[in-house]
Amino acid sequence: MFTHLFFWGFFIIVLLVYALIYKNNKARTTFLFLTSLYFYFKTSGLFVLLLLFTICNDYNLGKKIAITNDAKKKKTYLIISVCCNLFFLCFFKYAYFFTQSYNQIIGTDFKFFNHFAQLSNSILNTHFRLDNVLPAIGVSFFTFQSLSYTIDLYRNKITPVKNVVDYGFFVCFFPHLVAGPIVKANEFIHQIYQPYKLNKQDFGMALFLILNGFGKKIVADYLAVNLIDKIFTNPNYYSGLEVVFGLFGYSLQIYMDFSGYTDMAIGIALLFGYRLKTNFNSPYKATSTSEFWKRWHISLSSWLQEYLYIPLGGNRNGTIGSYICIAFIGLIMVLLSGKIWLLFILLGLALIFTILFFSIKSFKQQINTNVNLMVTMLLGGLWHGSSWLFLIWGGLNGLGLIAHKYWQKISPFKNTSNLFVKFILMLITLTFISYTRVYFRSSDLETVNIIFSRIQNQFGLNLFFDILNGYAPVMTALILGYLIHWIPETIKIKYRTWFSNLPLPLMALVTILFVFFAYQLMSSEMQPFIYFQF
Repeated sequence: MFTHLFFWGFFIIVLLVYALIYKNNKARTTFLFLTSLYFYFKTSGLFVLLLLFTICNDYNLGKKIAITNDAKKKKTYLIISVCCNLFFLCFFKYAYFFTQSYNQIIGTDFKFFNHFAQLSNSILNTHFRLDNVLPAIGVSFFTFQSLSYTIDLYRNKITPVKNVVDYGFFVCFFPHLVAGPIVKANEFIHQIYQPYKLNKQDFGMALFLILNGFGKKIVADYLAVNLIDKIFTNPNYYSGLEVVFGLFGYSLQIYMDFSGYTDMAIGIALLFGYRLKTNFNSPYKATSTSEFWKRWHISLSSWLQEYLYIPLGGNRNGTIGSYICIAFIGLIMVLLSGKIWLLFILLGLALIFTILFFSIKSFKQQINTNVNLMVTMLLGGLWHGSSWLFLIWGGLNGLGLIAHKYWQKISPFKNTSNLFVKFILMLITLTFISYTRVYFRSSDLETVNIIFSRIQNQFGLNLFFDILNGYAPVMTALILGYLIHWIPETIKIKYRTWFSNLPLPLMALVTILFVFFAYQLMSSEMQPFIYFQF
């Protein structure tokens, strides 16, 4: 974790060695590649072998894609790359789930057997359990990054890397390796061959991002320990109003936690001379669901748009791929329910939709122009985990995007410059996003039902001032967090620029004071970064 002193000791040693070799591109790339492998080994143990396989496999397939002129061979190599990457992603994230669901539906008693664990135990004398599978940390992130390389080569958007070390460095550069931001090949690989460049203002901005991310993480943990975790663990103990504060608190927590991580990742990468794209752009300033998803986890949203949504046909037309994805999502729903009768219900609905699709032109047009949006959001939900909760969360956000698409056509507030109207739209969007996150954060559907029941039946508005008084420090952090988030971007740019232009001795003093006070305020119950689990 970037908040641990152990990490900063590691980072300082790496930076000192890097200072001796940074002018030589080959030396710096090799060093950072080996350092990143060590970092991942310390994070995930023998899963480093999976990372190395992904690197070697996609490097060789990418090389074949680049040198062959045969279109069929190019496509074959790309399909192999996609299948290999998705196989390991699905195995480590969903294999145990598929086995359990199959047993529940068919009534069998198959025992899950982890062949990879057995191989590791027999060859490397490890002691992994054979009846379960541990998720490989960061597998979703480095899988998507590696896929972007072979796909971009197939599309002729990039030229191949010079050697496997350069490719390995692109895939596993340690700042973004385990929790993003997701780095696309066409955004990063060209930087490997550029000379190191870091002026004083860049250095100041990198340091600001690191400190800013560190501060966000501390506030996120404070909110989690003192309010959010308690409410989601035992919602029956709290009034509906407290639960509502918990929902808005969770929205702030997950933003500060995840954007704090990526701020630090971007700042650390910048010190090494590499520019990573911004991953969050004040998402709670969004006045619509569409705008929100352009501001939230931008690296994932843009990846899904470029490599899934647009290839499926975008908002123009549904394709065969779109309906294959729908069939896959339907299969997941059956597996999640563990009920074979749901399969027949879904097949019946599919038949009705097919009849309407081919008999009513307007119905066909509406389905075709919206199907890919819903498919992308549902698959985005399942990317987070094999659960009804994530599927419902993705579906609700898909419906939110479609509803906004139609609302735009009749909205009297489109392109409004009225600040009051924009503020109301912003609050509506934040409320919708926060309420959908009940499904994202809850451990099961029972918890979801209790939360909504408390809000609906036992709101307790009369307790408003008692709650403010009883949770005074937490509410202060919550309100200040949102107010700072809503500061106009022009003001944020000014204080970032002010810090990055400080004389180095003064910048060092401010940094030391900030770190000192931050560690005094740090919660003793440090939480893992939320997106490590994905």
